[in-house]
Parts: sequence; C-alpha cells; structure tokens
Amino acid sequence: MSVPSLSTRIRSVAWSALLALLILCVGQGAWGALRVGNLKTTPAIPWAVAVMAVVLWLMWQYLGGKGWPQSTSAIRRRYFRAKRVCGRAWAWGLLAGVLSIVALAGYWIVMFQLVRMPANPLPDLSQYPLWTVAPMLVMASLVSPFLEESAFRGYCQVILEGNFRAPAAVLISSGLFALAHLTQGLFWPKLLVYFLAGVVFGVTAYLTDSILPGMAVHIIGDLTFFALVWPYDTKRQLVWETGADRWFWLHLAQAAIFTVLAIIAFRRLASVNERVREQESQ
Repeated sequence: MSVPSLSTRIRSVAWSALLALLILCVGQGAWGALRVGNLKTTPAIPWAVAVMAVVLWLMWQYLGGKGWPQSTSAIRRRYFRAKRVCGRAWAWGLLAGVLSIVALAGYWIVMFQLVRMPANPLPDLSQYPLWTVAPMLVMASLVSPFLEESAFRGYCQVILEGNFRAPAAVLISSGLFALAHLTQGLFWPKLLVYFLAGVVFGVTAYLTDSILPGMAVHIIGDLTFFALVWPYDTKRQLVWETGADRWFWLHLAQAAIFTVLAIIAFRRLASVNERVREQESQ
C-alpha cells in the first residue's frame, strides 16, 4: 500500500476542514435564523423546532447518500459513517463516553479556577414561555451533536483516515473541532477541553466505525454542560486569589479518576470491536 505524499495529505486536511465548515455553516445558520425569527415574531409558538427537525432530516438524508447527484451517493454514505453498531459496542461506547464527559466537566471547572477567562455566553430565555423554551433547548441539544459529529467524526475524520494513521486522523479532526469553537474566545484552557472532547468522540467513531454512539454521548455532554457546568462559571473564583477549597480538590480528583475509568472503558471497547471485526472477516 503506497504512502500518501505530503501534498496529498495537506489537501486532505484542507478538503476535510472545508467540508466540515460547510456542514456546520448550513446547519447552524439555518437553526440560528429560525430561532431568532421565531422568538422575534411568534414566541408563543415554537414553530422553529418543527422546521429545524425537517432540516436535520433532510441533511441526514443528503449527507447519508440520498439525493442528487447519484454519482456521489456512495462516497457521501461512506463519509457520513452513520452505521449500525452491535449492542456490546454501543454499551461500551456509551459508558466510555459518559465517563469521559464527567472527566471533562472536572477539567473545565478546574481550568476556570486556575485561569481567568469569561464564561461562555448563554441565551437569556427567561422572557419567553416555558412551552417555547423547553422544545428549543431540546432542539439545541440535538443540532450541535448532529452537525459536529457529521462534520468532524464523519466527513472530516473519514477523509483523514484515508491519508493518515488513525491516531493522527483523530488528533487532526480534534484540532479542527477545537478551532471551530474559537467563537467562544481564544482561551487555551477552553480549546484544550474542546480538543480532548474531540479526541473522545473521534476515538469512539473510529473504534465503532460509526458516528451514532458518539452522537448520543455528545447530546448527554451538551445537556450536562448547559445545565450543570456553564451556568456557574461566572461564580468560580481563582485559587490564586481565594485558595483551593475542598470543591477544587474534589473536581481535580473527579477529572483524574474518571479519566482513568474512561481509558479502561475505551480499552474494553477496542477489544469488543476487534472481536466483531474478526467475526465479520470469517
């Protein structure tokens, strides 16, 4: 098997990044316009949620190989990587992902007590009725995982895996995933956590050969951070100014312990995946 040239690898990084950006721009642009238009015109009726559900379904169909042109159907299906996963791989993938989310939450909180940086802006929805806010929050927890897993662990990483070894492909896609969050500010602790999250999702996609388990974990992660982490970032105090309280040490232990547990779960997932591939090859 020939080794791709440097120029081929550079083109694959550029092409994969461009496709990932295009998927994000189309999906996030549609959701942003629908959400703003809904809240400005008829906030009592969450029609944007229903429309966005149709948009996501259409994107799923197209990215998965349906629609014109038929000449690109097979390659779109391969890049999308929304394959079925056996039950054991699903279970270990979900467990490894959830353990990773707990660890990442610990890292995020610790970083906010070590480095001064602004909290991620959260939309103020207090002036809108609950029957509008609740469906929009649910949709928001679906939009980003679908788009980002499709873009980075699907199209982007599959292209990279064709030109790099798996570890390099995961690291590059994770770096691009982190850069996509520069909209939240150029702060290295935030980018580091996003990069680590990208590694978690990228390894899950590679080991299961599917974006589906990672998408489920991504949804859990977004809900966890939206509800339990980000709303409290403005109240966190630097340990250099107030000292390290017991919560700081608990969150540091949380990050360390759950990192070890996640690695063990990923090793188990790799073992399960290896046996599945052996059975398929027989």
